[in-house]
Amino acid sequence: MPWMPGTFEMVLIFLAIILLFGAKKLPELARSIGRSLAEFKHAQKEGEKTLKEFETTMKEPLPEEPLEHSKVRAMAEDLGIEVEGKTDDELLDEIRSYMPPTVEK
Repeated sequence: MPWMPGTFEMVLIFLAIILLFGAKKLPELARSIGRSLAEFKHAQKEGEKTLKEFETTMKEPLPEEPLEHSKVRAMAEDLGIEVEGKTDDELLDEIRSYMPPTVEK
C-alpha cells in the first residue's frame, strides 16, 4: 500500500519548500509545475493517439499483390508449372521439387 502523507507531513513539506525557495518564488514555482504537468498530459495524450493509430494500422490487412503479378507465379510459369487455381504455397512446393537436393556438410 503506498504511503500517503498526512496533514502534519504536508505542512512540513510546505514549510521546507518555503524555506528552500522563499515566499516570493512560490507563485513562479507553482506556475512551472503546472506547465510541466500540462506538457506531460499533452505528451501522454499524443502518445496514446499514436499508439491507437499504430494498433489500427496493424489490424488492417496488408494490400495483397495481384496473383498474376506474383513473383512465385512468374517463376512457376518459367518452369512450365500450371499456375491456375493454385496458391503461392502450393506453387512453392512444386518449385522446390524442381530444385536438386542440397548436400549438407
